Amino acid sequence: MDDHTIKRRILGVDPGTNIMGYALLETELNKSNVEVLSVLQMKKLPDAYSKLKYIYEKINGLIEQYHPDILAIEAPFYGKNVQSMLKLGRAQGVVIAASLHAGMEVYEYSPRKIKQSITGNGNASKEQVSAMLCHMYPISEHIEYLDATDALAVAVCHHLQHKVVFGKSTANNWKSFIAQNADRVVK
Repeated sequence: MDDHTIKRRILGVDPGTNIMGYALLETELNKSNVEVLSVLQMKKLPDAYSKLKYIYEKINGLIEQYHPDILAIEAPFYGKNVQSMLKLGRAQGVVIAASLHAGMEVYEYSPRKIKQSITGNGNASKEQVSAMLCHMYPISEHIEYLDATDALAVAVCHHLQHKVVFGKSTANNWKSFIAQNADRVVK
């Protein structure tokens, strides 16, 4: 089996300390399907350390259950609240550490890059990203937490950034795709 036909599983994570979105995207060539789309809820946990432990345990459980190959995680955006950034960075670090420990590849994407990949607009709202994903995949339009679709967006972003496989070679733009696939072009 060559590299272009290998199935890959991407664990997408939208880090958070109260709600953390996660999604599992199975990919093969130009196809992908959503296996899991959910959130971890931690609002009721007593302190920051309990939340970090919970995140670590749940991510390890997802890794053991689904055996993803890749972690695609949203990078924290730079905000004005330093304490929020610190908490978010810790949550992200725990997810990355669990993934690295399991031997997974790790990729990080900025919120702007993710939105651009999904909607074509780097300033799109969470609702716009979710709506686009609902058109791309058979998922409910009434998802309770946008953190779940944000996690799926990270996984899809990674897939779109790294797949673009057409036939036996990779096309980086339309011109190279057409050159490599002249037999598929309808005139």
